[in-house]
Parts: sequence; structure tokens; C-alpha cells
Amino acid sequence: MMDKKVMLITGVTRGVGRELASHYFKQEYRVIGCGRGEVEHYRYFQLDVTDEVAVADMFTSIRNREGRLDVLINNAGIGSMNAFLLTPTQKVREIYETNVIGSFLMMREAAKLMKPGGRIVNIGSAGTRMNIKGEAAYLSSKAALESLTLLAAQELGPKNITVNAVAPTPIKTDLLKGIPIEKIEALWKQQAIPRSAFHEDISNVIDFFLQPESDFITGQTIFLGGV
Repeated sequence: MMDKKVMLITGVTRGVGRELASHYFKQEYRVIGCGRGEVEHYRYFQLDVTDEVAVADMFTSIRNREGRLDVLINNAGIGSMNAFLLTPTQKVREIYETNVIGSFLMMREAAKLMKPGGRIVNIGSAGTRMNIKGEAAYLSSKAALESLTLLAAQELGPKNITVNAVAPTPIKTDLLKGIPIEKIEALWKQQAIPRSAFHEDISNVIDFFLQPESDFITGQTIFLGGV
């Protein structure tokens, strides 16, 4: 039991995060989750990733109980479909606080606990290459996460901790609720492979990043679907 790798996944209460937690639990990782809702079946912290004190307390608890952290998957994220001119400033702040500042906090605290060989994987969005109208706040926050991935990789490389990202095309999650299916299908048609991303597409790339042989791959964002 004690030689299992310890993995922390953010935003596990639904969607991609929930599927990733299930996937890696079956692979016999010691999965730890966090999010705003409630979860059963594995160790879980109910918190907001933008709450610096709560995040620090969680990592102290992980250090005290597990003594290590091998993998961080930064999945927690929020979005909003609003025309640029009609997007409230508060909504922009909420998106950036979760998608950028929350991810920053998680990466910073995780890196303090990781030993050489640690892996950080961020969940981006292929939409940063698709220029989707009405997604200015969300996609610019994901573009910032791509930059953060590269810059953190530079600083953590000497510690032999890799930092990468996977950027899926539109996937059927709560983020797409309220968007007409015709618009989603039009986005899929912009891709080299015109279909929805599946959860397995995302976990496949993460599996690759986590392989011991991938220790020379860092600072990369893999875009799915051929955008």
C-alpha cells in the first residue's frame, strides 16, 4: 500500500475531474481529490482552490499523512459564455481566480512537497486556438495557464519535476450547458478529427506524461483533435 504513488486531482466532483479520479483509482494510485462539492470513496478535501489558507492546510495534511505527493492534476476550472462587451467584471475575476490563481497555488504548494520525478499536469483548452466568440474571459485564462505551464516547467526542471498540459477540444461537460448544439458541432468541424473529445482522450495523454520514460518531456501543451 505504501509504495503506491500519491495523486491529487482538483475539481473531482463532476465532469473530467470525476472521470480522471475513477481512472486513476482503478490504476491503484492513492487518489486524493478536492473540490467545492462532496465526494465519497476516496480521500477528499472540500475547499475552494482560490482559498490560499485552505489550500496550504490541505497540503500540510497530505504531507503529514502521506509524506509525499507524486502527481498533481490541475483540473478545477470554470467558464462563462458571454459576449465580450457584456461580460461583468466580477465574472472575469471569478474565472481568472479559479483557472489561473487557483492553478498557480496548487502548482506552487505541490512542487514544495514533490521529490524528483514529480509530475504536474494542467487541463487547458484547445479553444485557445479556435478563437471562439463569447469565450474571451475563459479562453484568455486558459491561455494564461498554458504560459504558466511553460514557465513553471523552466523553474522546476532542475528539480526533475515536469509540468505539462493537455488541451481538449469541446467535451460534453457542464461547461457546455446552455450552448446550442449547432454551435458545438460547428466547432468540432474546425478540427482535423471532427468529433467531441472523450474522457479517454484526456487520460491517454496524461498517462503518457506520467510514464517514467517521459521524464524529459516538460513545458508542453498537447492539443487534441488537430486544431
